[in-house]
Amino acid sequence: MPRTLSVSAAQFQMRAVPSFDAFAGQVRALLDRTAGTRLVVLPELFTEALFTIDSDWRSHEVGRLTRIADFTDEYVELFTAEARARGQWILAGSHLTATEHGHENIAHLFGPGGEVHTHSKTHIFPAEADWGTVEGDELAVHDVDGVTVGIAICYEAEIPEVCTALTALGAEVLLTPSYTFTEAGFWRVRHCAAARAIEDQVYVVHCPTVSRLPEPLAPGFGRASLLSPCDLAFPANGVLAEARTNEEDVITYELDLDLLHRNRASGAAPTHRDRIRRRALYTTHAQLSG
Repeated sequence: MPRTLSVSAAQFQMRAVPSFDAFAGQVRALLDRTAGTRLVVLPELFTEALFTIDSDWRSHEVGRLTRIADFTDEYVELFTAEARARGQWILAGSHLTATEHGHENIAHLFGPGGEVHTHSKTHIFPAEADWGTVEGDELAVHDVDGVTVGIAICYEAEIPEVCTALTALGAEVLLTPSYTFTEAGFWRVRHCAAARAIEDQVYVVHCPTVSRLPEPLAPGFGRASLLSPCDLAFPANGVLAEARTNEEDVITYELDLDLLHRNRASGAAPTHRDRIRRRALYTTHAQLSG
């Protein structure tokens, strides 16, 4: 039986909202556009829109962003219910969450059976330090209908070792929610996501937050994409599907996992295999230079 997984990247546009219910309404309207998809990916920190519930939000310092953690219970309840009701797996982007270590940027993967898997971002982008965000220390993969997925949040996709570790753990699909403040930032993540697809021979789902909200919130520049290795079995540029730039949008594609593994075994550039084959060489030189 063919192994496939239908995936949607739901590119969310942050808007000022008067209440959590209003935010939830926008989320549900976007999820309605993913009907029939098995796995939906939302962007990094799209829950920053909850910062605007306070009518005086424009006068607050960016360091107060952590107050969106006050909505964590409502966020979890919303997506637990939506995943169950829609029969979908939903990576609900990421959300600033209060933990015993401080505020962490945590991705939540909700399953149709009530499953909730989390991943705390292990490499905080320098600007995030202004919010007092702390880093997570674990990497793991998760089973979605027999397909192994790993989560690399935004800047993590720019750190090759993160995705190499996830692939070594068995990841076939990397889920990369992001929030980039400039066009340059967008292309950094996009180019790195494409590189990870090539070097690890995996599919990558890149889904950015879009925003035109004023300070203290940062703008969000993005264009969601579903990426593959660049090889004869796939589009020449590796782009399976792509959203509209800087607009709320949904893109959907059915990923063929059998094709991916055939590409690993006999593609023109078997990078997944060859990167491991010369590991001793890299280790020797890393020790000499370190």
